[in-house]
Amino acid sequence: MAEVTQSQFAANLKRYYSFYTGGFVAFVIVVGILEQMGVPNKILGYIFLFATIMLYAGIGFMSKTADVGEYYVAGRRVPALFNGMATGADWMSAASFIGMAGTLYLSGYDGLAFVLGWTGGYCLVAILLAPYLRKFGQFTIPDFLGARFGGHLPRLIGVIAAITCSFTYVIAQIYGVGIITSRFTGLEFQVGVFVGLAGILVCSFLGGMKAVTWTQVAQYIILIVAYMIPVVWLSVKHTGIPIPQIAAYTSALPKVTALEKEFNDKTTPKGAKEESVRAIFRERSAAATAKLAGLEKDGAGFLAAEKAKLVEKLNALKAEATPDPKAIEAAEKSIKDFPADAAAAKKAWTAEKGVGARAAPVKAHAEAFAVGGKTPEEIEKNRTKAKKNFLALIACLMIGTAALPHILMRYYTTPSVHEARVSVFWGLFFIFLLYFTAPALAILAKYEVYSNLVGSSFSALPAWVSNWATVDKTLMNIADINKDGIVQLAEIVLGGDLIVLATPEIAGLPYVISGLVAAGGLAAALSTADGLLLTIANAMSHDLYYKMIDPNASTVRRLAVSKGLLLVVALCAAYVTSLKPGDILFLVGAAFSLAASGFFPALVCGVFWKRANYLGAVLGMSLGLGVCAYYMYMTYPFFGVNAPLWWDIAPISAGTFGIPAGFLGIIIGSLISPAPNKEIQELVDHVRYPSLEGDMDTKGT
Repeated sequence: MAEVTQSQFAANLKRYYSFYTGGFVAFVIVVGILEQMGVPNKILGYIFLFATIMLYAGIGFMSKTADVGEYYVAGRRVPALFNGMATGADWMSAASFIGMAGTLYLSGYDGLAFVLGWTGGYCLVAILLAPYLRKFGQFTIPDFLGARFGGHLPRLIGVIAAITCSFTYVIAQIYGVGIITSRFTGLEFQVGVFVGLAGILVCSFLGGMKAVTWTQVAQYIILIVAYMIPVVWLSVKHTGIPIPQIAAYTSALPKVTALEKEFNDKTTPKGAKEESVRAIFRERSAAATAKLAGLEKDGAGFLAAEKAKLVEKLNALKAEATPDPKAIEAAEKSIKDFPADAAAAKKAWTAEKGVGARAAPVKAHAEAFAVGGKTPEEIEKNRTKAKKNFLALIACLMIGTAALPHILMRYYTTPSVHEARVSVFWGLFFIFLLYFTAPALAILAKYEVYSNLVGSSFSALPAWVSNWATVDKTLMNIADINKDGIVQLAEIVLGGDLIVLATPEIAGLPYVISGLVAAGGLAAALSTADGLLLTIANAMSHDLYYKMIDPNASTVRRLAVSKGLLLVVALCAAYVTSLKPGDILFLVGAAFSLAASGFFPALVCGVFWKRANYLGAVLGMSLGLGVCAYYMYMTYPFFGVNAPLWWDIAPISAGTFGIPAGFLGIIIGSLISPAPNKEIQELVDHVRYPSLEGDMDTKGT
């Protein structure tokens, strides 16, 4: 009877979401008709933004629950297909939807590390963890750590690790929400962050995992439709082929490669124009380097002398027979903007020195580890460094995928171990649809910029340039460096985080498609943020408060604590996001390194090594998380320490050091202390072997 009920439940879900998909398509058509009727784009942006948020809020409200099992694990009755779809939405965050194609646009071949790492990680999830954690049952990852290793300390460290990696990850999602909200409503970025936060909270506040699950299924449908339509449209526009994965590599990529060679060849008209801009950047960088040297040597004296030179230049301009108003205005601005003290001067001139990077030749999109250098030895050294970071990033992303608590929690929601295994397959399939398309989108967008934006007139720049420049100058900025009135590639600053969101505008598609993509990006960010905030709140309310502080707390109090913490964490995350601590992809990569270092050794050893014990888990998780966090803090520029890199490994791949430290800690700690008791060893047998049937669903409920 239970099986029939579950089957009927799955059939009802398919019917409901079929109606939902049809309704969403109709909504997009209606908005398109409104655009043709002359409704302003800003109004259409508000319609897309608030209609989708209200939709998610409605699902969240209808899924409200006061049942602990429903709130924490959606009643453990989510069918594999729908859990796979929810996992895909939970997984495909703002980084995947917004940042993936942008990174491939900027990095070319080297950006494939993200595709390989994130996709390959699901193999580790399927083989090493998902079915075993589902068979264990309970509610959270710290639950498993507390039961497997015994005592409160492993559970507490698990809570700290879950909060650390999830908080870092959720900042990236709220950052993406802020970008989308500010661009499509005209609100300032900081205001957009808090408006988007409201959309996040309405999805998860009332119904916990139950509400988040059914909202994420709805969000996946929106985000995959939104991602596919513009890239297919762009593919047809440039190649006439409606399959972008074929069109990008057979038609667009050879043209991009040819243009890259032309830009780098000084004997061609385009190459000569590019070189004139690069020469200016080299001069500016050299001048800033000289100023920094003078500042280092003389400090305040050098600063005063430099300002005196600007004043003298202004006076000379004013004394000319026919003064040039523009030149005088520029000189006055230089004096006004001159650094007030040595610290400000160092910051400004260091940034100016950095423009030297824009003097480099165009990086070949399809070339592996395309690096520069003044000598063959330097080029080879840089290539070796690029290879190391490529492999290190893949490893951190793969292992981090298998250790992210908000993803692993999804496998607690399925009816059985078998369904958990099947849902991994569906999750990977739904993720594949987007990841297989992102490289094609990057190539098609790059061809559009290279062939249409480059070489155009500054007096006739498309509207999307100014639209995105008002959102964030670091994402979009074009300046006529060589004063020829024509856009050169070296004059364009184009941030990866806007590539997907701006693609419809770049390609000249109707605004309704831009709104659709924004809705998809919002769905991606909201779905992941919901799961992350719930993970943090549940770790604090269930594992910290209920399991360690007040085991006798009533269901009502437990859920009230979880909701209160959810609100506090969300507000803290929004505040940190408003400070813009990094780009989306770095923050996400950092979260994966932290999760891999803090959780993976303990989880894998906990499942596959009976000898792993309390002391090993404490040492392993502490060392792994500590080493990873320390390396990030010391080397990531945002913190200002700027310590030397270890073996040239970038801070995003800090897990390269944290993961071995975690395994070393758990092995040494386990071997120097007594083996776990018989009950814990029987728990390991129960979790690992399919012949021992039954899920431990009653424990912890």
